[in-house]
Amino acid sequence: MESKNKNNTYNTLFRWHSFRLKLVFEGICVGIITGLLIVLYRYALEKAGILLSEVYKTIFINPILLLPWVGALVIMGYIVGLMVKHEPMISGSGIPQVEGVLLRKLDMKWWRVLLGKFIGGVLSIGSGLSLGREGPSVQLGAAVGQGFSKVFKRVKVEEKYLITSGASAGLAAAFNAPLAAVMFSLEEVHKNFSPLVLLSALAAALSADFVARGFFGLKPVFNFENISVLPLKFYFYIVLLGVIVGVLGVVFNNLLLKTQNLYVSQKWLPKEMRIIIPLLISVVFGILLPQVLGGGHELITSLVTGNFPLMILVVLVLVKFLFTMACYGSGAPGGIFLPLLAIGALIGNLYGIALVHFVHFDSMYINNIIILAMAGYFTAVVRSPITGIILIAEMSGSFKHLLSLAIVSIVAYMIADILSSKPIYESLLEKFLHNQGEKMSFGNNKHKAILEFAVCMGSQLDGKQIREVKWPSQCLLVSVKRGEDEIIPKGDTVIYPGDYLVVLTNEDRVCKINDALILMIESCEILN
Repeated sequence: MESKNKNNTYNTLFRWHSFRLKLVFEGICVGIITGLLIVLYRYALEKAGILLSEVYKTIFINPILLLPWVGALVIMGYIVGLMVKHEPMISGSGIPQVEGVLLRKLDMKWWRVLLGKFIGGVLSIGSGLSLGREGPSVQLGAAVGQGFSKVFKRVKVEEKYLITSGASAGLAAAFNAPLAAVMFSLEEVHKNFSPLVLLSALAAALSADFVARGFFGLKPVFNFENISVLPLKFYFYIVLLGVIVGVLGVVFNNLLLKTQNLYVSQKWLPKEMRIIIPLLISVVFGILLPQVLGGGHELITSLVTGNFPLMILVVLVLVKFLFTMACYGSGAPGGIFLPLLAIGALIGNLYGIALVHFVHFDSMYINNIIILAMAGYFTAVVRSPITGIILIAEMSGSFKHLLSLAIVSIVAYMIADILSSKPIYESLLEKFLHNQGEKMSFGNNKHKAILEFAVCMGSQLDGKQIREVKWPSQCLLVSVKRGEDEIIPKGDTVIYPGDYLVVLTNEDRVCKINDALILMIESCEILN
């Protein structure tokens, strides 16, 4: 038994030092597979959207058809509800679940997630719910990465990188935004700027984006043309916009969590029936206000190309906001990226019109304000400013607005931080774990796992010698990576900011070791 454990430890360490190039090739494979899957997913959603539009046009002409359509929605809602009840991992965005898997707090059956998320997402989003394709795309990609690992019998540490690569590929294919996808994987999903993560995620994202562009073309998702760069004299209004979207982003987070609680508190409503509620609401909006249906891609495009009256914009932002709450709170498979970008665009449009009316702002720059509000609102909600900046730049097809995007994003981030708003996916993961009874994924203590952590400036480990640190039990520091150098740790080795600590532990201790070391590495010491 001891010999097997030694062999397992040796194999784990040996693979760790030899699989860098291998990860890149595996990332390319995962990216290609994920790209093809997300192309099929986007195609199905597009066809469902066209069919939905035709349904409501037909109902408008022949109202008697409303009853069979309502019946069809009830059946679809019940089917999706049963799927979510039997496989909770496919509920909602899927991004919190992916983060939980990477933290070893959740277990994911990749083939069940692939089938359930794909079918559930097409039925939910295709029926008009205010949900986005990006969250499901990330989880579908992560499931592809895990499936690749399981099929080819990769070790656990390698599986973690393949899951991250798949998640990056999923977002890249969903939005034609490979750089933002990589940054999202580093900044939000993996929470680690490791070169290994960067290499594998970038290879997967570029591969998936190449595949997606082969089917959907080279144009950006939002083809905003002829938008001038905002003059510096208007930057004060950008700062004010950052404050506004920062506050409203906190409101979004709080109400989203409270909406989930509201659904759970309705004991008379079975879990499998919850998704029927927003589907029935969608019928009303499909007839009276079809712009709020779906993720919001067409709505954002129409704001830039059209000219909505002020009162219509107010109605749209309120209805889109509340409808998104009702849809996501029900647990329907679908993301919040696109809806929150649509809400941000509406807020920006309202803000731009207000500036034109009250401070003689040049109306030609309203579209700039719309783009900036999308980035700021995204940052306030998700708390990933670099991802938000790059995502909007790639989706809008222009990097001319990076300075203004950065300013509004950092202001929105600061406001959300001051108001003590946690990142939405972190909050959703905590709630998901709580609802599942804190079901953690524990491994076998015969198997070893390697964890990698980046040391933050000012943390408890900054400037400490290794022997001065009280390390968690049952973990072994096997390497300190400093730039291109790899240091064999000794008792007097000093830990510096930017170092990557490579830790070996038992698979069943991964969750606790991960939490303990993150607390040590990221918590700052207060100097007197």
